[in-house]
Amino acid sequence: MAAFGSAYASPSCSSSLSFSHVSPCFFRSAFVCFHRPFRARRQSLSNSHPTAGNDEQVEGVSQKRFPGRGKDEKAYLPPDGGRGDAGRSQSHSQSTVFKSIATQKRDTRAVYDLKDQQACQSSCFFLLTPLEIFKTQISLMRLLRFIALILLLTTHFLGRNNVNLPALGGMFLSLDLCAFMIGDGKLLTNAHCVEHGTQVKVKRRGDDTKYVAKVLARGIECDIALLAVESEEFWKGAEPLRFGQLPCLQDSVTVVGYPLGGDTISVTKGVVSRIEVTSYAHGSSDLLGIQIDAAINPGNSGGPAFNDRGECIGVAFQVFRSEDTENIGYVIPTTVVSHFLDDYERNGKYTGFPSLGVLLQKLENPALRACLKVPSNEGVLVRRVEPTSPANDVLKEGDVIVSFDGVQVGSEGTVPFRSTERIAFRYLISQKFSGDVAELGIIRDGTYMRVQTVLETRVHLVPFHIEGGQPSYLIVAGLVFTPLSEPLIEEECEDSIGLKLLAKARYSLARFKGEEIVILSQVLANEVNIGYEDMGNQQVVKFNGTPIKNIRHLAHLVDSCKDKYLIFEFEDNFLAVLDREAASTAGPLILQAYGIPGKRSSDLLEPYIDAEEDDGIPNQDIGDSPVSNYEIGFDGLLWA
Repeated sequence: MAAFGSAYASPSCSSSLSFSHVSPCFFRSAFVCFHRPFRARRQSLSNSHPTAGNDEQVEGVSQKRFPGRGKDEKAYLPPDGGRGDAGRSQSHSQSTVFKSIATQKRDTRAVYDLKDQQACQSSCFFLLTPLEIFKTQISLMRLLRFIALILLLTTHFLGRNNVNLPALGGMFLSLDLCAFMIGDGKLLTNAHCVEHGTQVKVKRRGDDTKYVAKVLARGIECDIALLAVESEEFWKGAEPLRFGQLPCLQDSVTVVGYPLGGDTISVTKGVVSRIEVTSYAHGSSDLLGIQIDAAINPGNSGGPAFNDRGECIGVAFQVFRSEDTENIGYVIPTTVVSHFLDDYERNGKYTGFPSLGVLLQKLENPALRACLKVPSNEGVLVRRVEPTSPANDVLKEGDVIVSFDGVQVGSEGTVPFRSTERIAFRYLISQKFSGDVAELGIIRDGTYMRVQTVLETRVHLVPFHIEGGQPSYLIVAGLVFTPLSEPLIEEECEDSIGLKLLAKARYSLARFKGEEIVILSQVLANEVNIGYEDMGNQQVVKFNGTPIKNIRHLAHLVDSCKDKYLIFEFEDNFLAVLDREAASTAGPLILQAYGIPGKRSSDLLEPYIDAEEDDGIPNQDIGDSPVSNYEIGFDGLLWA
């Protein structure tokens, strides 16, 4: 394993988000990133909703919904440092709250999420570089002697994540972040620490010189970012960290960072409490994680965790907080970090963790196994296969997966892990890379067979993150269209987003790659669109009779339209009709009146290429299974 050097990040957010309650059956969990606020340049312009009567006070907690979780399931969050309630009503007070490790701007009326802190002007990363290998049971004073710190400054712009009206400007904020050296002129930190960053600079402890750092790759699912600093002066005297192996239970662990309460390095110590597949707050994914009882607070995000031999065993990134628990923090293990780095080296970019793309059901009931002609206590039932997954060509509903690359799958959806442990089946999938081939042992109608399938990254109909930071948008005579995304859902309240749209986001699957749910976000009032001013958050399904595939397709249809009228057909057969010539004349005037620089986002300026093939794929209505990567508890269901 290559040597690595260590640094810590802790950003701060100022973007306020509100969250909608879907239904009591949806288990709501909150993930938050801990950031240390540096300095605010301007006040946030984003909407904030006052919270009321929440029993669980969470500082800087931005709630994320993980649909379909059973009541017995856990949720994990990145730790945060602002103040805010974790919910909007009493019905949310029992939600489990996890926080992500980055300090956030304090606001008693709004909740914040580190990854949504586009409003930040500058973020600071503190980089630590050990000068020699730590000795067993090393003392705190000796530990401090062997570490050189670096401050990393990142510029964030709030307007890049204005999901309601992306063309409008935002605010800038300053963030304190952490990162650590991994050799070859590169640093490692959390992805949520640099999301929406426009500039990253680093500064070593004891040195006032700032150096520009470049973000080479961001792993959303694994919450890891790779940075590079070209200056040779920056690396003088720096010695990279060594990565250690996956620890065992009760192994000692030391976490270093810059949490709230001071400007100098802070060291906390504890033990490894649990190692299992964990929900990653920032990426809304399930990967291997290490639970520790060492205190993790705002400012620890991106900081390394060491074992007693001075080896880095992972990166601190999130924490669980509630009135009933304490000292539950989470570390990204070196196995996940290595996968991220190997992926970058293989492809020159981060391609992501693959998915099998099937909904599975546990086979614990003997009668169920007998009915499916499964001879032993093994296997999981395929309930649903995603249309965009390569597995859709080889697996069918009703198949029973009994092995994955020769590893037997238990009836609870677990596989052997190390010597005496078992772990969730999806752990094996996460060890693969996008494009790898996996061999599945299945039972179909009582007959055992082996099939092979390619593993690819999952296609989300409603993305959890917005590629490039700024949402796509199209403005036609004051009608603002944008794709439905989780950031948009989080920013809107339940009444405005609509239960039907929420249900589609939670339960529907993409029928082909590139499919999006395009909605009318709002209407910029003008006489040309009179009568439509109150429309908002409604899905547009057709334009002049043509079904809409995505926002790029809609822009192409509008540009190529030669008809007298522009006819937008929404859900429930609601129509909005505009005179094409009048709309063309009014468009520039509306943009000028509202101070909007362009009628569409830059990505929609490129020529449209119809690469999405949806012919022959049935138009699926809302399904009966949540679209989630998470295990669903009582129902015995899990996504692979």
